[in-house]
Amino acid sequence: MKDKKKLALHWQIFIGMVAGGLLGLLMLQFSWGKDAVLDFVKPFGNMFIKSLKIIALPLILASLIKGIADLKDISKISSIGMRTIILYLSTTVLAVSIGLMVANIIKPGDMLTEETRTELTREYQTQANTSIEVAHNKQREARPLDPIENLIPDNLFLSATNNSNMLQIIFCAMLFGFAMIMIPEEKTKPVKAFFDSLNDIILKIIDLIMKVAPFGVFALIASLIVEVPNAEMLSALLVYALAVVIGLTIMMGVYGLLVWTFTKKTPKFFFKNLAPVQLLAFSTSSSSATLPLTMETVEKKLGVDEEVASFVIPLGATVNMDGTSLYLGIAALFIAQAFGMDLSFSAQLGIVATATLASIGTAGVPGASIAMLVIILEQAGIPESGLALILAVDRPLDMLRTVANVTGDACVTMIVGKSVGKLHEPEE
Repeated sequence: MKDKKKLALHWQIFIGMVAGGLLGLLMLQFSWGKDAVLDFVKPFGNMFIKSLKIIALPLILASLIKGIADLKDISKISSIGMRTIILYLSTTVLAVSIGLMVANIIKPGDMLTEETRTELTREYQTQANTSIEVAHNKQREARPLDPIENLIPDNLFLSATNNSNMLQIIFCAMLFGFAMIMIPEEKTKPVKAFFDSLNDIILKIIDLIMKVAPFGVFALIASLIVEVPNAEMLSALLVYALAVVIGLTIMMGVYGLLVWTFTKKTPKFFFKNLAPVQLLAFSTSSSSATLPLTMETVEKKLGVDEEVASFVIPLGATVNMDGTSLYLGIAALFIAQAFGMDLSFSAQLGIVATATLASIGTAGVPGASIAMLVIILEQAGIPESGLALILAVDRPLDMLRTVANVTGDACVTMIVGKSVGKLHEPEE
């Protein structure tokens, strides 16, 4: 008897999302329902995210060192690196510009009534003040060259204990890989064999974790539903949320067009194979947690050689936040409009520049972009207290912009792979 064809991973995750949503809605009908979900369901979702995060750093170390060593030529790395940085910066600027364009056309802030604005400010002012204080503390401690200086860690092992130090890990992995290339191959064979084996082991761990992905997603969505604010308040922000969704949808179309233009792969091929990654990004709201599956999918399903994917994807998960950039542009303009401010063209150009730089430093974890928004509001002269106006719908929008973040990483990786002759037919 023939085995039944296994349901594709993206459909399993989708079913988990729907089931989790239904459970969340059902439990809201009971006075004890919310606490039951948070106490007995949400922990399984948290464990799923943690299991993905614990392998993110060893995955980057093993795959990046292996990828650089396989290139055997530093000039190839510089070629890949330059293409990657230019493409990441270009897509980020484009994302912010699309966000501002959508916000200028729809003008979501003009539709917020004075009554609703007052209610939102009162409800979320404490949370907003916390984010503002965190952002201001970072600004006070910052110096112009801090981002460059902070690339080099004081202690590699301490850096490895925090996923927000991803750039430091990438720097150390690249330094190690460069050194391996510069030493005669016979002397580095044992080390290379170790990292080859470690990389294979981590990929197998990813496969094991993804077997429980539908259950982890189920728990995450159920807990999200019971934590959503009241419907009356959400309806007042529907136009703002719609503006973000429209902007992200346009950005998705841009990714499909870029892939089609530069790699000759159809948008259908791109999005169909990337679907499991996008669904996981949506449910976890974390580029870092999605990183292991992103790398595996780009290599096996989209056909990018490991030596390119192992460099471009980890870097993208740290510095390429297109969805976040687009959101920052719309959110800043929405708050300005809500306060009756008419920002000039030069002020909006300032938002493009600040949002581009801010998104590079945004950690790939849920809610990190809120602190970055404070910096943009201050730079543009927009009242920082307006942050309270968007916090009610930030979580669901965070889920959507994370999808754009990982999609942008995959898009750029395919283009870079094609440009250096490292894009091939994917595995069946």
